[in-house]
Amino acid sequence: MTDPAPRILVVDDEPAIRRFLRASLASHATLFEAATGREALSAVMAHRPDLVILDLGLPDIDGVEVTRLLREWTRIPIVILSVRGSEHDKIAALDAGADDYLTKPFGVGELMARVRVALRHAQGGVSEPVFTVGGLVVDRTRRRVTLDAREVQLTPTEYDLLKAMVNQAGRVLTHRQLLREVWGVEYELDTHTLRVNISNLRRKIEPDPARPRYLVTEPGVGYRLRSELS
Repeated sequence: MTDPAPRILVVDDEPAIRRFLRASLASHATLFEAATGREALSAVMAHRPDLVILDLGLPDIDGVEVTRLLREWTRIPIVILSVRGSEHDKIAALDAGADDYLTKPFGVGELMARVRVALRHAQGGVSEPVFTVGGLVVDRTRRRVTLDAREVQLTPTEYDLLKAMVNQAGRVLTHRQLLREVWGVEYELDTHTLRVNISNLRRKIEPDPARPRYLVTEPGVGYRLRSELS
């Protein structure tokens, strides 16, 4: 028996964008649509979708506020699609509770990859004890990391940082989110510590640290551990 198609709510006030998303997603999901923030909030309660694709520039309620309102009562994955590409807007949306952020224009392939990641996290995230992407293998039961079958020696902090990203693989994590997770709330503004540890980690898990394959930077926002390679 095949799994039922995921239910996706598309929220955008531009009919052309909704048509594009409908054409891209209709064969993979059951779609619902909304053109305003209020319609989106009502649609989530009425249809209980598995994923929300949300524009920020809505005519009544800003998408960041819609995200905050949804996070008051649901953990449904939210993927932001927006023409706003500034670091401030991305961080505001992610800190409000969005799971991912794509800047318009975007490719269908990238959109589908982000949708798959968000739906996978909604179903329990990376639940297998061994995470694998390309030649990188992280065994969380044994705290063992290998790259191309060779064991990688990490410090406890480096391992905790990598594990935090494995647990959210495919999603962008802001500097603040990573600092809170690994070092605690008192370090949430210490981006220098994070950059140093990311640099050290890349030297150990990347075939070419200058051109990261696995642990990629989202400029001004944070980092993403890829869950699949293109």
